[in-house]
Amino acid sequence: MSKKPELLVTAGSIPQLQKFIAAGADAVIIGEQKYGMRLPGEFKIENIREAVSIAKQAGVKIYVAVNNIMDNQLLEELPAYLAEVQQAGADAIVFGDPSVLMIVREAAPDLKLHWNAEMTSTNYRTAAYWAKRGAKRIVAARELNMEQVIEMKEHLPNMEVEVQVHGMTNIYHSKRNLVKSYMSHQNERNHASEDVHSQDVSKDRGLFLIEQERQDEKYPIYEDMNGTHIMSSDDICIIENIHELLEGQIDSLKIEGLMKSDVYNETVIRAYRQAIDAYIADPENYTFQDEWLEAIQQVQDPERELTFGFFFKEQVY
Repeated sequence: MSKKPELLVTAGSIPQLQKFIAAGADAVIIGEQKYGMRLPGEFKIENIREAVSIAKQAGVKIYVAVNNIMDNQLLEELPAYLAEVQQAGADAIVFGDPSVLMIVREAAPDLKLHWNAEMTSTNYRTAAYWAKRGAKRIVAARELNMEQVIEMKEHLPNMEVEVQVHGMTNIYHSKRNLVKSYMSHQNERNHASEDVHSQDVSKDRGLFLIEQERQDEKYPIYEDMNGTHIMSSDDICIIENIHELLEGQIDSLKIEGLMKSDVYNETVIRAYRQAIDAYIADPENYTFQDEWLEAIQQVQDPERELTFGFFFKEQVY
């Protein structure tokens, strides 16, 4: 029997958490927007405690996102917050800023560390650097192709490697409120009296950008307390080639559920669960089943293409 990887998802509420566990998730990322970036919902400490209790009964792990861009004021609050996260029973935190690692050592030494530095986690030497400093997992950059991802795991036998296999990705972030600034500028040009600060610019609003040259592609854009986020115009979907990641002994396969409905995310989780379980049960005779992909295609937004992302692109530096 092959090594069974973890199927990881993101959740924004307790009901979502319960649905995604029932659909087949092995681990769930949650968090509070004050400390974590691009979260589908808000989990305060009391919610994290409840989530951990629910998850542990199902044998599921809870990871808390602490991957925000840290300023001095936030650093002052981190020790108490991380201590509470540890006390709540979270299995690990997801971080990118070295300050989080340093504070964890003193305030919450039992918390496992998953290093996620977005686009900079591109090679095994950098991952080994963080491993020496206590990180147990690297979240591989989404710009890596299949060969590079598998090569990373080959060089990191004692460190977990996590890879996103489905969903949208972040392509731009700014701490500035660019959407509100743009709307304010437009209002001034049009002599409008509407208060731009009262307008909804959250991810629920459904705002998007369109390039002049590629008007058929829509890039979701939204703002929250952490600034402006621009997301990819398509969704990664690697289910047809999931066996390559399983053969490569990748430890965690992440489904990004941001800006998707519960029905969509449950469908995707079930499809990947079936594919993973089928491979693990009999690797030598594994055969991809078209119905797994077809189930996803039935709930996929027709304006958002399913792609392989960078998995099969030649990287030229």
